[in-house]
Parts: sequence; C-alpha cells; structure tokens
Amino acid sequence: MKAAGLLDKPTVDDIGQEIFALAAEIYPFCRSITGDGVRQTLREVATHIALDVHEVPTGTPVLDWTIPREWNIRDAYIKNERGEKIVDFRRSNLHVMSYSVPVKRRISLNELKRHLYTLPDQPDLIPYRTSYYAENWGFCMPHRQFETLRDETYEVLIDTSLTDGHLTYGEYLHKGETEDEFLLSAHVCHPSLANDNCSGIALLAHLAKRISRMRTRYSYRFLFAPGTIGAITWLARNEDRVQRIKHGLVVSMVGDGGGPTYKKSRRGNADIDRAMIHSLHHASSWPAILDFFPYGYDERQFCSPGFNLPVGLFQRSKFGAIPQYHTSADNLEFIRPEHLSESYRLIAEAIGVIESDEVYRNMLPKGEPQLGRRGLYGAIGGDKDAAAANMAMLWILNLSDGTHSLLDIAERADLPFGVIHRTAQLLQEHALLTPCGSSQNTP
Repeated sequence: MKAAGLLDKPTVDDIGQEIFALAAEIYPFCRSITGDGVRQTLREVATHIALDVHEVPTGTPVLDWTIPREWNIRDAYIKNERGEKIVDFRRSNLHVMSYSVPVKRRISLNELKRHLYTLPDQPDLIPYRTSYYAENWGFCMPHRQFETLRDETYEVLIDTSLTDGHLTYGEYLHKGETEDEFLLSAHVCHPSLANDNCSGIALLAHLAKRISRMRTRYSYRFLFAPGTIGAITWLARNEDRVQRIKHGLVVSMVGDGGGPTYKKSRRGNADIDRAMIHSLHHASSWPAILDFFPYGYDERQFCSPGFNLPVGLFQRSKFGAIPQYHTSADNLEFIRPEHLSESYRLIAEAIGVIESDEVYRNMLPKGEPQLGRRGLYGAIGGDKDAAAANMAMLWILNLSDGTHSLLDIAERADLPFGVIHRTAQLLQEHALLTPCGSSQNTP
C-alpha cells in the first residue's frame, strides 16, 4: 500500500487527539435527519476532505420512502409562573424531541406531562427522543426535575419550522487503482451525543484525509448521511453502481472504552467479516463478534435482501447495551482520545488486510526449500519474533499453491496478518514466491 501508511506510528499516536478535536467541534450542533445542523456538520467535515454535498428535495421518492419535510429549530423552553426557564434548549439540544412541531402555549401541568419524556431508572439524565414521521412535540428532562414540578400553569415555546426543503448528505470518493469500492459510512442525524455519533463522523473524516494522500488498490467511498432515510436515499440514487462495493463498514460509537464489537454482514463470510474478525482477535482478548440481525444502524439498509452488500458494523460498546446510550451522559467526557485512536487502528488494520491480501504460488513446491542457506531463519523482527516468523514462512510455503490467500494462511496459522504479509514479501524477494493475482472471492 500504499495503505500500510494508515498505521505509521506518528499517525496512530496523534490521531486520537485529532479525532477528538473534530468530535468536540461538531458536538454542540443540533442535528436531525434534515436541516441546518446536518449542513453545519458537513461543512466542518469539508474542512478536512473534499466533500461532495447533495441536497435531495422534500417529496422525492426513494425506494419505498419519501424525503420528508425539512426541520429546523431556533429556540425552545418551558417557563414556570415566575418566568424561570426550567427547561432551555440553549443549555442542551437534547431537551427538545427532534422534529417537534411548533408550539407556543400556556398549559396546565397535567397537559404538559403528556409531552414530557424522562428516564425514571436514570433520574439525573436527559433522554434523546425523536418523532420523525408522526407530528408531535415534546420536551426531555431529568426525571428528578420532573418530580419537582409544581401544579401551576407553564409557558411552552418550541420555535421550529417544518417546511419543504431538502435532505442533505455528503460523500467523498478516493479513487484507487480499480473501480471496486470500499464503502465507509457514518450517520449524521443525532444531536449532542458524543459517542453516537460524533465519534464515528470524526474518525471517518480523518481516515478519509489520510487515505486521500495514498495510492490504494480499492477506491474508497466515505458516506456521511442521516440514519435510515439517508442510507436509503443514497442507495436509491446509486442503485446502478452499488455492485462496485466489494467491502463496507458502518462506523458508530467508537469513542468509549468498551468492546470492541463487530456485527457481521448479512452474508456472514464476506471478506470484510473475515478481515475485521481476524484483526480484532489479534488485537483484543475479548472482542464481541455478532451475527447479522436486521436492526441497528445503516448496515441493515446496505444488507437488505435486494442489495445484500458486504457491509458490517464496527463499534466499541454495542448500541443500546450501555447506560449512556441515547442520554445526556453520552457527552465529551464519555469519549477519550485513546479509545478513538484504538478504534482507528483496528479499522486501519482491517483495511490493510483487504488491501494487501493476495494469492501466491510457491516457486519450489517439491519438498521444503533450504531456508538456512538463504539466511531466512530468524530474519524477521528480531529474536523474540523469530519463532512466529519461522512458522509463518513454513505456513506460507506450504499453503501457497495458487488457491490460498494470505488471509487464508493467517487464519489457518493463527498468526497476525501483518506477520504473514511481511514474511510473504521477504520470501518473494528471495524468489521463493510469486503472486498469481487477486484473492477476491466476492461475486
């Protein structure tokens, strides 16, 4: 690669801080599935990569869906009879249910309660709630505060607009040596939730910036779109080109200290599944590997039966499985640069596997070549790595019969792909191996 440069040591050391800085920059924006918060976020991403921004008008049919009206918010609050703002959108954009219709009224406590959302089991946190496709309005607040509300009249204001407008998404395409594509996607529809998904947006922006300076085998498409409707819109507008996608990864919740977690594609044995699982097993003692199921993030759109693309999902903690999920506890204190750096490294390693996987043929297949006189025993990585390197040579020479790829060999030998790849390069330098073409088995 070309893409091995994704793991250059200065990059890995610094990347967590860089990703965190961008996540912090976009954290305050009030994103939803449409509107200026999404555009503001994409403008920040565009300061790092040459992002193409697309606007799809309200009412446009996209597969079985229709682009909804555009939603924007200017202000929202609840005031008590003393004129005190007991809930204020300007303090937290989670206070307002996303896609709330405009409201300006004075109402009783009983009526107000029908529009309040809390978490009784987490009484100090603000929940995140939406009502995208049913007209409604509501506020979210800590349950402990809810219990202190007096029986009086309240002034409620939600200054929003729901008008014909656009759905906005961004994409960046890095062209490689072939038109075959690796799709990387992050949703951009959540408001101030740091892990879900400021972390994923920021990580992919920096990954794209790094890849943009490299020569790669595959072309890399980075998609920043609202969840569900955004992915469906992109698929509807690119239906004639999706067959180019040979590998794909949805990225979300990559800034906390849990996991790592990988959810396989619907195919279950796609090259991206194998590359991610192999990389995780050699980087973590306890990775969580999940079979595909039709719920979650946009992998379920890419993996719907009419497309069945080889797209998996990478996270740290699994969505819905941690107390911070979809609450105000998912803030900038919850994500850490070191976790972002590790997530970047794991994704970069899987990309390195995909980019570098190759099928070789042993040039001296009859018996075992005499490695000692070629100075190959112990020639890689110093004494502590000699045993693994020597076994890697033997495995590669034995299985390089024109039918096994380097990833096949790494899996069989239970050795890190990087060791197998470096050893294969050394054997090729000594005229013991020759490449015989791409390893790809994906239809």
